[in-house]
Amino acid sequence: LGKPVFMHCRDASASLREIMEKADCSFKSDEGGMEGVVHCFTGTMEEAKAFLDLGLHIGITGWICDDREDRSVNLSRVVKEVPRGKLMVETDAPYLTPRSIRPNRVRPWRNEPCLLPHVMAKVAEARGETVEDLASHAFQTSVDFFGLEAQ
Repeated sequence: LGKPVFMHCRDASASLREIMEKADCSFKSDEGGMEGVVHCFTGTMEEAKAFLDLGLHIGITGWICDDREDRSVNLSRVVKEVPRGKLMVETDAPYLTPRSIRPNRVRPWRNEPCLLPHVMAKVAEARGETVEDLASHAFQTSVDFFGLEAQ
């Protein structure tokens, strides 16, 4: 079909990698492979590197805004090492609302695309980039990944 593959991976990196290796999937576009992203990545540095070696993109959600159980700390270390062109910033809506905001009557505890700036700010901070720089290269990554025309 020529469409990119989204693989939701939350606490299942080893199993997903094993499945892909058994299926002999190719995600290296320069070798004729399909585009793919490990959506909602929550794993370790080693797991991220293994997925990147397969040619996959890494998708980061509001999980990075969650300071419980060192989630933010661990994912911030990982996101710093994901190369430009392989990093995607996502919502996982309606789940994983950035915990850097507090719910109220106007903003219930439901994630929406309008909350991406909270995720972007945390990712930019972890990478030592400005939000504008991150937004620019993350946007270009999405354009390339989906085969869109940039406006």
